[in-house]
Amino acid sequence: MSRAGPPQHVRIRVEEQSFCVEKALLVESSEYFRALFRSGMRESTQEEIGLGELSAAGFFTMLRVLAGERPVLGSEETFQAVKCAAFLQVKPLAKFLINSINSDNCILLFQAAAIFGLLDLFRCAALYIRDSYAELEEYLDCLPADLLAYVESLLPSTFVAVGAHTPTFEFLEDLSRTLCYLDEETNTWRTLSCLPLSASTFLAGMATMDNKIYIVGGVYGASKQVVESSFCYDADTNTWSEFPGPHQLRYDARLVAHEGFLYAIGGEYEKISLKSVERYDLASSTWTFVSDLPQPSSAAPCAQAMGQIFVCLWKPLDTTIIYEYQTQQDAWLPITELKRQQSYGHCMVAHRDNLYVMRNGPSDDFLRCVIDCFNLTSRQWTALPGQFMNNKGALFTAVIKGDTIYTVNKMLTLLYSVEEGTWKFKQERAGFPRSGSLQTFLLRLPSRDHKIAT
Repeated sequence: MSRAGPPQHVRIRVEEQSFCVEKALLVESSEYFRALFRSGMRESTQEEIGLGELSAAGFFTMLRVLAGERPVLGSEETFQAVKCAAFLQVKPLAKFLINSINSDNCILLFQAAAIFGLLDLFRCAALYIRDSYAELEEYLDCLPADLLAYVESLLPSTFVAVGAHTPTFEFLEDLSRTLCYLDEETNTWRTLSCLPLSASTFLAGMATMDNKIYIVGGVYGASKQVVESSFCYDADTNTWSEFPGPHQLRYDARLVAHEGFLYAIGGEYEKISLKSVERYDLASSTWTFVSDLPQPSSAAPCAQAMGQIFVCLWKPLDTTIIYEYQTQQDAWLPITELKRQQSYGHCMVAHRDNLYVMRNGPSDDFLRCVIDCFNLTSRQWTALPGQFMNNKGALFTAVIKGDTIYTVNKMLTLLYSVEEGTWKFKQERAGFPRSGSLQTFLLRLPSRDHKIAT
């Protein structure tokens, strides 16, 4: 039996530096090198190749990203990384830059992507700027007129919420079975769309991707019968469609939308907690099982940061463990744990390289919410100062737009700005017009004439 030989390496000379890199890594990650090494040209067999167009800093950033690192980049490093991703056609590096967009670098990434023709990065940076327009407006005068016009042509994200509703009979008109959004100009909640009659948002998994809301699971009846069909709302066309449910019937599962897939994580069936996870491929319309959770869990807090999925699981006694799902390895890897007496994570949201875990306060007090922050770069926990009002579970439905956090319940909508080490109260808006548990999202809504939600 023949054995594979040692990895073949090539020296890449960039500026005054030389990097020894596996050929296979370059072929896998870069369309430029893939074409070069398979071309049969003289350069394809050379032991050393020079890249005169790039900087050593940009090439080194590429190697760090391909090795699985999440480097924090300065302005010049960022610019050179964009140039490297474009020149060498390195999709993993372009993806890393998209996942790194924040209020500090979005304008630079937008301009660099325009210069070097990275279209996905260009659009994602522009959308981020559009969502943070008011906060960034004083810095936008550096943009050429055509780039600024492009940003202003985009639809901003709008805060959307839906209550817990179960299927109903068609002849029983239920005006509350609707998706609603917050019209911030008039400070009123308006009706966006009516839920399909057979859809349930009670104990359903819900997620957004590509300006669509997906609903999986949900129950109806006292015996918690699972709704077998899944539903999709397209905000661009204002239409609903159905798609198949997971192989394992489940309710109270978390649904996460990530890179063209929906992940139905855990949940329950017939009052038994599940640890199985299924993935729906939107391109092929098929569900497949992936690696189980480390333990059975329903309604597990989930978030996405730096292009990765994270889940929060509770392990008695008093321990909250955060796992990262490695998509390439199909594995749940523990990254940290938090021990707090009589308290565990109920909701998790991500901002930059931070995971914020909202948990009940001392002595199982759910009206006073405590927030802890785990930084993925430093791998350190910090506690946000003070306690946050959590009347009726508002903080357990938090979503983030730019540097602003939206929380809501029937009483009020509270906006916080994420600042160094804390969340600072920013604005109070109208509360959701109906009582009950909520799920919240961000959608880009084409302007339509919508009625006020009652």
